[in-house]
Parts: sequence; structure tokens; C-alpha cells
Amino acid sequence: MELFRKIEKEKEKPEAPAQGSETYVIVGLGNPGKKYATTRHNVGFLALDTLAMESDIKITKIKYKALIGEGRIGGKKVVLVKPQTYMNKSGESVQELLNFYKIPLDNLVVIYDDIDLDPGRLRIRKKGSGGSHNGMRSIIRLLGDDGFPRIRIGVGRPERQDLASFVLSPFAEEEKRDVAETIEKASMAAKTIVSEGLDIAMNTYNG
Repeated sequence: MELFRKIEKEKEKPEAPAQGSETYVIVGLGNPGKKYATTRHNVGFLALDTLAMESDIKITKIKYKALIGEGRIGGKKVVLVKPQTYMNKSGESVQELLNFYKIPLDNLVVIYDDIDLDPGRLRIRKKGSGGSHNGMRSIIRLLGDDGFPRIRIGVGRPERQDLASFVLSPFAEEEKRDVAETIEKASMAAKTIVSEGLDIAMNTYNG
């Protein structure tokens, strides 16, 4: 009985964080639930799922208000994160993760949708405001800093539809091929940031 009690106590202890500059936290933004899975607002989730499949990482653990997966890319520890708080509270999950892993902000990478870019376009930036994106605004507000890399995937801007309905709508058939290719590029860009550095990723993937 004593043996089982010891085992149970060990299970209750939090895992030791892999701290330091060799750990990267890569966050894809989106909304949880099947009805949002292929909407414009969920391209961050889709890019992260692509990265996970290509890197043989399973995003199955539920921690820090998120689904997370841990693995290695380019010999470095990575934590892949899909916040489950809904978009406008994404910062709650990211804040908890950074408090635990204690990484520099340079090692946080956020992938998300951008209405100011046409579908199929991709932009990587070292830092900047969250603009009109509620998920990014939540992260920046709770971290108190906007100095972290981000990968922006273009989803276009509505002509008539209101913005909230637009970002929660699926892509038109004629957009899907370009968007799928951009999601793949975003995954490759995240890999490059980890393995070769942000500047190389920007020079390679910014079009």
C-alpha cells in the first residue's frame, strides 16, 4: 500500500519545465469546437495541426487552458499550444504557459489569421500590436509586451458581411487551395524559426 501511495504522490507533482533559450512555445490561435474547425479564424489551429503532424508531435495533453503537445524540432524542445479559452481570452493560456516554461519572449511564436492580408498571403514579424485581432490583443495585454514573433496568415476582408460573421465563416471554394498552401508555409516557417532563426524565416517566407 505504501508503494502505491508514493506512486500517487509522484503523479500529483507538476512536471519540471524545460526552461531556457532552447525551448520554444508555438501557439496557434483559434476557437475550440467542430463548428469552427475550418473557419477563417481557425487557420492558426490548422497550421499548428500541420506542424504537429509533420513533426510527429501529438497535441493531446490538457494543461494551462489549452491542448498542448511536446516534442523536438531541429534538436530543440518545442511546446505546441492550442488555447481552448475561445479567441478573445487566448492570453490567459499563453500567460500561464510562459509563467511555467520561463522562456524569453523571442521564443514565443504565435500563428493567427489576418484580415489585412489577402487569402494565401503570409507575413512574419518580430513584434507589433495586435491590431483588430482579439486573440493577439488578449495575449499582448496579459503579457504586457508585444515583443514576440508572429506568423500572420491572410484570410481577406469582407466586402458586405460584418467582420465577426466573416472570420467565423468557411473559405470560398476558390480560396481553399491558396489558403491550404499558406497554412503549409506557416508550418514550415515555424520550423525554420526554431531550427534556423527568425531572420532566415522572414527572408524565406515573407512574400
